[in-house]
Amino acid sequence: MLLRHFFGDRKANVAPLLALAMIPIVGAVTAAIDYNRANVARTSMQSALDATALMLAKESQNLTVDDVTNKASGYFTALFNNTQATNVGVTSTLQNPHPGSYVLAITASATVPVKFTRIFGKTDIDISATAEAVWGIKKLNLALALDNTGSMAQSGKMDALKTAAHNLLTTLQNAAHNPGDIKVSIIPFDTDVNVGTENVNATWIDWTDWDAANGNCSNYSGWSKPTSQSSCASKSGTWTPAAHSTWNGCVYDRDQNNDISNTATVAGTPASMFRAHQASSCAASMMPLSEDWTALNAKIDAMTPTGNTNVTIGMSLAWQSLSPVDPFGAPAKADDLDKVIVLLTDGTNTQNRWSSSSTSIDSRTSKACAAAKADNIKVYTVRVIDGNASLLQACATKPSMYYDVQQANQLNAAFGSIAQNLANLRLTR
Repeated sequence: MLLRHFFGDRKANVAPLLALAMIPIVGAVTAAIDYNRANVARTSMQSALDATALMLAKESQNLTVDDVTNKASGYFTALFNNTQATNVGVTSTLQNPHPGSYVLAITASATVPVKFTRIFGKTDIDISATAEAVWGIKKLNLALALDNTGSMAQSGKMDALKTAAHNLLTTLQNAAHNPGDIKVSIIPFDTDVNVGTENVNATWIDWTDWDAANGNCSNYSGWSKPTSQSSCASKSGTWTPAAHSTWNGCVYDRDQNNDISNTATVAGTPASMFRAHQASSCAASMMPLSEDWTALNAKIDAMTPTGNTNVTIGMSLAWQSLSPVDPFGAPAKADDLDKVIVLLTDGTNTQNRWSSSSTSIDSRTSKACAAAKADNIKVYTVRVIDGNASLLQACATKPSMYYDVQQANQLNAAFGSIAQNLANLRLTR
């Protein structure tokens, strides 16, 4: 009855109503102040945790669990300087999901005493934050398929490529904690790939085409001397193949569809074998997977621009160099092993074993890229000034792994980015 009279009285009731309304208003404002203080403390906590995780990540693999816990607490305490927080606690967990990979999770908690909301019975606000550092390059098998065609002599491209490749090798060498963690193959390519004259007696080289194109015709009819087995036969001559020791080391595309595959070579099965080819322009010889950093750097220095462009064979030989089959017998797939190709070119496809049609050769390149990616090979592509951008974009595993370099001096930055991605330390939350 009294309340009904109080609220029904229209005389001088503004002050009581304002007083009643101020209670929630004051409560909301004061609560906001306290929660803002807690949020500032939590933000500072998260930043300290992130920095702690990053500092511990690289050394944690060599520490005991107790060492990790102690160091985590020490680093965090030094970094977290928010005076509002009390009862600060830190816990850490180090996991080794598979060899070469580490996951370090760090969680911190604290309480922030309230100043204004005690009138509502609340004494403090709990805060917490978590940081997770996933560290490890794992093991890495990397194939560098590098365009060595004649156009690489222009605009300082070859010199820039050598500098960038040297720096990439240095980054990876520094990232390798144990011998054999990182191995690199180098595949210079033009129309062909030079597999090295030391393989002259290898059982995976087929000499059929080479023998027919390189030799001497005797006892032939007519005035002009035949220069191939077929022309010699047409003049009733006797064809004698040249000594294989005169081979320059080049091979061209394998029979289709082995030209876009990593199928094993089988002695006596020509379709699976690499066909010797006495290319008039033969790039520096390739180098299978190696951890000999001195030899790898020397191979980069040996590269010289020559010949036309066949991206397919560079891609295919790079993939073959990473494959656990003949002829190169690379390490088999494993959870702690990444297999990666970096494919660089500065031009469009102009010549392969069968054609000088860019469209036709592009089709083979596209299929080789798709097949390698289907085999779990990660592919980075780099276009240097010229080249088929759409082909190279599609060849890369994802858009961020395609680099379009507009000037030769940008190559070092592109390779630096790739190197850091391969030897990465990433922070997740």
